[in-house]
Amino acid sequence: MTYPLVAVVGRPNVGKSTLVNRMVASQQAMIHEAPGVTRDRNYVDTDWGGKTFTIIDTGGIDFGTDISIGKQITKQAMLAIEEADVIVFVVDGMVGEVAEDDAVAKLLRSSDKPVVLAVNKIDDIIHEAAIYQFYKLGLGEPYAVSGLHGFGVGDLLDAITALLPRVERIEDADEIKVAIVGRPNVGKSSILNRILGEERVIVNDVPGTTRDAIDTVLEKDGVPYRFIDTAGLRRQPRLREDIEYYSFIRSLKALDRADIAVIVIDAETGPAVQDQKIANLAEERGCASIIAVNKWDLVESREKADRVEAGLEKKMRFLDYSPRLKVSAKTGLGIAKLFALLKEVMAEFDKRVSTSSINGMVAKIKAEGFQPVKGGRTLKISYAAQTGSRPPTFVFFVNHPQLVTQSYERYIENQIRKTFGFTGCPINIHFRSKYR
Repeated sequence: MTYPLVAVVGRPNVGKSTLVNRMVASQQAMIHEAPGVTRDRNYVDTDWGGKTFTIIDTGGIDFGTDISIGKQITKQAMLAIEEADVIVFVVDGMVGEVAEDDAVAKLLRSSDKPVVLAVNKIDDIIHEAAIYQFYKLGLGEPYAVSGLHGFGVGDLLDAITALLPRVERIEDADEIKVAIVGRPNVGKSSILNRILGEERVIVNDVPGTTRDAIDTVLEKDGVPYRFIDTAGLRRQPRLREDIEYYSFIRSLKALDRADIAVIVIDAETGPAVQDQKIANLAEERGCASIIAVNKWDLVESREKADRVEAGLEKKMRFLDYSPRLKVSAKTGLGIAKLFALLKEVMAEFDKRVSTSSINGMVAKIKAEGFQPVKGGRTLKISYAAQTGSRPPTFVFFVNHPQLVTQSYERYIENQIRKTFGFTGCPINIHFRSKYR
């Protein structure tokens, strides 16, 4: 699912991150009194009034800085403005309206984007009169809020959600939606071009959702596929240039819409930390995945092949449930096998297991006798059921959920995979009290 983007912007140290944390009721953004702490865009999905959206928390806009990092922070915030569906402009109610606010307001008035003006650090109704000076910014009604104490945040969220665009969809439910993601220059576009060059049954090129890139839809052996356009993705702390920022946002959107992520890794360089970040992001967004090791035609010796495979085993072990495929966009190696894997993984992504079968597995787990014990209490599973697919989701009803450890949850996941498969799929597991 692709969610509308809400960019939170303003000059440095007006409390943007504190306000974002209050809006999402979590500590996703780093907070510090020194200006300039939020250097890159932090993003988090949240919902209000039945609408879900993605908030981008940006660094402070400072047009007057001569410091290189300050210029980069400002540049990234301006890119967020360009990409956003709704902009929240945060100003400091304690300091009052200053020249830097005027400069940001001028930029926002020319952006042709809906803007909500939030006057922060108004901790109670007594100080609410401080908002009136901000009418002169020409951005409509200012909203008095306190990111620290929560005053007025509900009204602010009401104003934001009223401006959110409706997500339009023309996608076919029967399509397998595929995002080809990876670092820049690993050959994602070349792989897609090879697919399109070999398959002469292309249906059309159509837009996927409002303001998204062009998708490519084709049919192979009677199965429709939608390849969602993405650009190269690097880890957030390295996002510095325009193309890198758009790569990040586009890949994020693509993964939200995709059923399956094809994670492309360069065989020449082997897997890197950035590849791990990309794979983690795909897993977090609930995508099934396939690891495609591109440029395999350049792996000319057994020694080099062993080195690449050892790197995959070490750095991508957390994704050991995902199939790995050696491909070459240049020669076409492995491209035909990709379609077979996509069909296989999609079938696993959709698979439902009967409750009786799951509880048969539970009986075997009990017989093995591996149960966490703490403080004289032993964890016991009463029963389990699959409650969802895409991704597969299971609920285990137990006597003491607080006894569940990370290693035990991993053990349960391994038992599910050993018994039922779910190749290429992340698995969501929840433990709930049987007494509720």
